[in-house]
This record gives sequence, C-alpha cells and structure tokens, in this order.
Amino acid sequence: MGTYRQTGRPRCVEDARGSSRALPAFAADASGTSLHIPVMRERIVEILTPALEAPGAVVVDCTLGMAGHASAVLAANPQARLVGIDRDADALAVAEQTLSRRFAGRFDLVRARFDEIDDVLDDLGVRQVQAVLADLGLSSLQIDRRERGFAYAVDAPLDMRMDVRSGRTAADVLNTYSKGDLVRVLRAYGEEPNAVRIARAIVTQREREPFERSARLVETIDQALPAAVRHSGGHPAKRTFQALRIEVNGELDALAGLLPAALDRLSVGGRMAVLAYHSLEDRMVKQTFAVAISDAAPPRLPVVPDDLKARFASLTKGAEKPHPTEVASNPRAASARLRAVRRIRPGTVPTPEEHR
Repeated sequence: MGTYRQTGRPRCVEDARGSSRALPAFAADASGTSLHIPVMRERIVEILTPALEAPGAVVVDCTLGMAGHASAVLAANPQARLVGIDRDADALAVAEQTLSRRFAGRFDLVRARFDEIDDVLDDLGVRQVQAVLADLGLSSLQIDRRERGFAYAVDAPLDMRMDVRSGRTAADVLNTYSKGDLVRVLRAYGEEPNAVRIARAIVTQREREPFERSARLVETIDQALPAAVRHSGGHPAKRTFQALRIEVNGELDALAGLLPAALDRLSVGGRMAVLAYHSLEDRMVKQTFAVAISDAAPPRLPVVPDDLKARFASLTKGAEKPHPTEVASNPRAASARLRAVRRIRPGTVPTPEEHR
C-alpha cells in the first residue's frame, strides 16, 4: 500500500484488491458502516461513462471524499483509472480503505487542494484526462464528526478546516477580524442580509470572551436577529457557518482556479461534471461553462473560424436537480445543482473575465 505526503506536493496512495461492476451504494468506514450517500450518483455515472470506455481512460475526482462517486464510476467503467484528490486526510484514509477492497491497481489518491490539479497530474505523468468530477458539498464525514466544527446543530470547537495543516480556524476569523471584515465575509460568502447585526454582536461578545465553540456562536447569532428572522427561513446560523467555512478554506478562490485548469486538461470527447450546493458556487460554474460552450467570435460574424468556435458543448439543460425521491431519502441532496460539459474541440478556454 502506498503513502501520501502530509506536506508539500503529495505522492500517491494506490493499489488494492479485486474489482466489481456492481455499483456500491455507499462509501463506508473500515468496519463497513455506511457514512455517505453520493448525491445524484446514477446521473453522474451516466454523464461520465461515455468518455471512459477506452482502455487507459483517466477520471479525476477532484473532491474524492469517501469515494462514493468514484467507486460507482470505477465499477461502471472497468478499464478506467482514477486520480482522487482531497485535502482532508480523514476522508482520504476512508477512501483508500473503500477503494482497496474493490479496485486493484486502478487508483492514485493525492492529498491536495483541487485547484492544484495541474501539479497533481504533472507529478503522475498524466497529460490529458477523459473525465473530471467535482462534488463541492461537504462530505458526511465532515458534517457528522463533531470535532471538525462544520455543523451548527451540535456544539463543537470552531475549526472548519478541511485540511488541518492550514493555520487559520473559524475561531481565528471570529476573534481577530475587524467588524468591517466580518461584515464583508458574511455578505460575500453567506449572502447574509443581517451581516451588520451579526458582526456587531460577534465583536461585542468576543470582547467578553473569545469564541471557541459553535454553540456560543449560534446563541450569539440567534440573539442578534429580530424575532421574525429567527423563526422563518431555516436555521438562523446557516448562512454564517457557510460564510466562515468558505473563508477558512478559500473555497471560491480554489474553485476559480480549478474550473479552467480542469477544462484545459480534458481530451476531445472528455467530460466534466460539477455538483454545486449554493448560489455562489453554482454561479461561478455556470459562468465558466457558458464561456466554454460559446464561440469567441465577435457578434454577427457571418462565418466563425475554427479557432474561434466553442471548445465545449453542454450536457445538461441549465442546472439539473436531484429527483424528489432522492431528496426524500437523502435530504442533504436538496440544494444540489448539477452542470456538465463535453469537449468537442481542442484549445484553451478563456476565463469569464478574459471573455468579457
């Protein structure tokens, strides 16, 4: 069994025993206990499979988690290899155990941020890939393990780091950011309409005692909001916790780096699918894919030269949502939005900013 580096550019965890075409229902821990139900699993497999039928095809799961999606894709495509990327060492350990039981010699696992995809593939000697998946939601491992501090429903240390090697925690943000910076984070990453009220309350409370645990933060948020807000529209702390998590992990910056890099790595016929769970992520994916499927020629040009034609075509009509039956069995799927594209021509895709 291989190892992966804990710092710097990571090496691979690879190999296993055996393979099977049956789609696994869940990722599981070492005891076989199910931990995670992959969102829109069958649809993801359906979208990616046409690109993975040739021998030696490579699929990159940029958000490996506990390998629920990856296991299903490998099972459906016995000639494909997996490059699995995740910054969370706990998730990689579970994924290694899950994959090792089924897929001998068919995967490399790498501890890295997904926007380091170019470095990861270069280290592995992989120039182009045939499929890329990014499931941007928190894994059940992160949500359900209280010590990680992601969930507002349980009292836990205010950590929220996906990679515990990074220095800044949610508590650091709460205790050191100015009121103005807290307002900026809550508005930009949580789309919180009561950002000023909440930031003011945080600053007042931290002067009495620094924030260390989530229950006190939830109480502070609850007391800062008008009664009408507290009793409508979901949990009052949801937007704040989302904003803190995005800030701590630099999630939107990482996504902005991943999308163009991943598209450029796809061979002709290659496919990319992205599951987003809030409007900020989905908007970024939508804008990047819109540029990828658009001609770069000036408007009203009678004939579009080949070098200005769109590099990709859409595989989804807008953003697809989970079926109601899936949401009923897995409520965490409710906010998922799936977008996918297929490369139809070689060439680099400009970023949305470059396209303007």
